[in-house]
Amino acid sequence: MPVEMDPERFDALVSEALDAIPDEIATLVRNVVVLVEDEPPDDEPDDLLGLYDGVALTQRDSSWMPDLPDRIFLFRGPLLDMCEDEDELIEEIRITVVHEVAHHFGIDDDRLHELGYA
Repeated sequence: MPVEMDPERFDALVSEALDAIPDEIATLVRNVVVLVEDEPPDDEPDDLLGLYDGVALTQRDSSWMPDLPDRIFLFRGPLLDMCEDEDELIEEIRITVVHEVAHHFGIDDDRLHELGYA
């Protein structure tokens, strides 16, 4: 049975997951905004939990000029649907946040899977 939760509580859990990122990593995450959406875009799988939209730090060179901030999306619907209780949801949000922040640093899905964040 999916977890039912109001958007404010869900957003608070996302904030807690972001706050749990170690300071030495968090200080390197610049010009990135984290957004919560109800569902993934139409051109993405319905069960997508998160998405990094930007240019990974490993792909930037001295000529790269930021236009808009990179974006990390977390998708409330799929996260709620896959979890059976709040504890499981907290863990899945944490994993999804770490996964998407890792993409900002250029870590690919294969490596994230090896590390248990996929």
